[in-house]
Amino acid sequence: MDGRELVRSMKAVGSVRGLRSVRSAWRGRRADALGLPPRGPERARVPGPVAGAEPLPGGGIVRFARAELRVCVAVGGAVFWGWDGAGPLPSYALDVDAPEADPRAGLEPDKGGGWRVVSERVTVAVSRHGGVEVRTPGGVVLRRELPPRWWEPVGGGPARWVQRSEVAADARFFGLGGRASGPRLRGGTYRLWNTDPGGGFGPGDDPLYVTMPVELVVADAGTHLAFYDNSWDGRVTLAEGEEGAGSGHDRPGTAELRMEGGPLRCWVVTGTPARVLHGWTALTGAPVPPPAWALGPQHARWGAGGAEEVRRVVAGYRERGLPLSAVHLDIGHLDAHRVFTVDRERFPDLPGLAGELRAAGVRLVSAVGPGVRAEPGDAVYDGGRAVGAAGAFVRDARGREVRGVGWPGECVYPDFTDPAVREWWGGLYGERLAQGFAGVWHGMNEPVSFAPFGEATLPRSARHALEGAGGDHRAAHNVYGLGMARAGYEGLARLRPGERPFLFSRAGWAGMQRYGGTWSGEVSTGWPGLRASLSLVLGLGLCGVPYSGPEVGGHDGSPSAELYLRWFQLGAYLPLFRTHAAIGAGRREPWEFGPEVLEHARAALAGRERLGPYFVTLAQLARLTGAPYVRPVWWGAPEDRALRDCEDVFLLGDALLVAPVLERGTDRRAVRLPAGRWYDTVSEVAYEGPAQVLLDAPASRIPVLARAGAVIPVRGADGGPVLEVWAPAAGRTGGGLVVRDPGDGWGPAEVERYTSRLVDGEVRVERLLEGGGVLAPEWPVRVRGAAR
Repeated sequence: MDGRELVRSMKAVGSVRGLRSVRSAWRGRRADALGLPPRGPERARVPGPVAGAEPLPGGGIVRFARAELRVCVAVGGAVFWGWDGAGPLPSYALDVDAPEADPRAGLEPDKGGGWRVVSERVTVAVSRHGGVEVRTPGGVVLRRELPPRWWEPVGGGPARWVQRSEVAADARFFGLGGRASGPRLRGGTYRLWNTDPGGGFGPGDDPLYVTMPVELVVADAGTHLAFYDNSWDGRVTLAEGEEGAGSGHDRPGTAELRMEGGPLRCWVVTGTPARVLHGWTALTGAPVPPPAWALGPQHARWGAGGAEEVRRVVAGYRERGLPLSAVHLDIGHLDAHRVFTVDRERFPDLPGLAGELRAAGVRLVSAVGPGVRAEPGDAVYDGGRAVGAAGAFVRDARGREVRGVGWPGECVYPDFTDPAVREWWGGLYGERLAQGFAGVWHGMNEPVSFAPFGEATLPRSARHALEGAGGDHRAAHNVYGLGMARAGYEGLARLRPGERPFLFSRAGWAGMQRYGGTWSGEVSTGWPGLRASLSLVLGLGLCGVPYSGPEVGGHDGSPSAELYLRWFQLGAYLPLFRTHAAIGAGRREPWEFGPEVLEHARAALAGRERLGPYFVTLAQLARLTGAPYVRPVWWGAPEDRALRDCEDVFLLGDALLVAPVLERGTDRRAVRLPAGRWYDTVSEVAYEGPAQVLLDAPASRIPVLARAGAVIPVRGADGGPVLEVWAPAAGRTGGGLVVRDPGDGWGPAEVERYTSRLVDGEVRVERLLEGGGVLAPEWPVRVRGAAR
């Protein structure tokens, strides 16, 4: 669903939708001119010198001549600071009330006239002019925030501000949501404004659909995450440091954040990467695990035809013995693209089709967008107008419905920052369940309104409830998709309380993992798009969103057989494994690329199915710990600088290292290994790290290595579970965690802990019990790798 392809083509200007989009863009421009007067003269302000302090639990308030700063260290070590009365709440990101302050931490004088808060895990120092330092318990500075600066309109209104930060010279930046040019973020400027890029995108395109003011910084001194809890439009400018720059002195890395308004407040979480992500999701919410079937292979295509075409595709998988978990119906299955409808000509009995497919083990997943046809008589439009006193839809400064243009034509947009609107919208998903759908995917929710000029979204002056506080689209834009995901997730949970909802969203913000996952959006077909696919998944995982994946094969055009196969092989090791393409693009079924590709794709699918129990374990561990399924190769060794710069290899959990082929014509590739022994999972040849090795990468597979000592739950040849154990090196032990599938409901996940060791030349595997003691594994054990 490309929100701007109409605009980019000549046909769009002459079409009814194109003319509507022109009128809508002019209306939006006029609305902003009336609703957002020019800023006019501004006054610059800095905190000024320190004037006093007030101790509070966990920290206190430090007052300056022209500002005040609240600092608090929470139980668990997370640091909060906010200027000019900004507290942790209200917040769209947090999933908790303001975390409990650490009672053992308090505000005390620091050298140079400043103040500090000392806790077990972190020290926060505030300088006498308003700088903030976050230090390790040993006193090493992880992050230095320079005194901020505000620009306040003389006539009143939101203040712009800038916050400049310094990090270690050796530090590397990651995060900021879904970025195509990562996962390591080089020097440059990155915008914080969820955006449909308008067609296929590649590594040079920014911003994209999910932007977050979340910086993950990795340095020798430690790892930390900084989150500026502000949903306004902004820009982050990064500059990597340089060791020994200028007369032998290090030049620190810098991150400068400029926001157009909103509060200046920040959370910082420190520790190992695992501890940081655990602390981050403790603040913003546990990732909801998808049902086990959603960890299998899925198929989608925009313009996939009607019911018979769906049957043909499913039959094609079945006849060729290829596994398939779900088929996703894009907006083509809707009646004139209107949300919560069905095209009865193309799908005369959708519930019957859904039941037929489910009996064969295939679910249907529905596309849902926020744009509602603005036409009396449309059931959703009429229902929305009856919500509350003012109706459910976003309005302008004069109280009129904001009209945009989407696939249904002229549209209105629900205000998902209003709890009553979320409850109403969530109830509409009952229609999707009645049609037999097992899950939903949200698109166009940046939100998008087609526009031939300006921004393809709602006017910035559009009014939103913002949970009763009131405000405009400048504050609501980035959390719009998050609010829609919450509405859908909570609605599905109410409608089917015994089932965990399956939902993923194209747009979102910090905390979106509470309601599901996301996908890459319309990544461009080409080798750069393949590389961007991996960048997005890795970057999103480091921002707390572990379930994501690309459109395998790319959104537009027709991939070559080689490109499709390499994309398919990468997708088989990513959380969301889904083929997809635009309405005018080539097909994406594996058999469309010839018999050789079909056989190699069959092997990739078989490998994915074999790892099904491992993916279930990773999904449940993500919920319990915040650790993403797909991790940078430096995850367990952030002190290894060579690994910090390695972007074309990743870890799947702790046990597997995956080296996708990202370049044309490659049949061998270099792989950077972390420390320890690693086995090629096909040849079982052992390699010792840290080192760079050259591995075979024939068309039939991509290199995958297993960590020595790893215990991995897999599916055996008979379909039953097996513990696959890779022999530990002599004198070393290993192990692994296993979580059995708790079902599609809300049952608790029991974590089983296993150890592996060599005893008299044989590999012994035991299950550790919480209260002490061991048990023999219940599942069969298969030992792989040479025990030496």
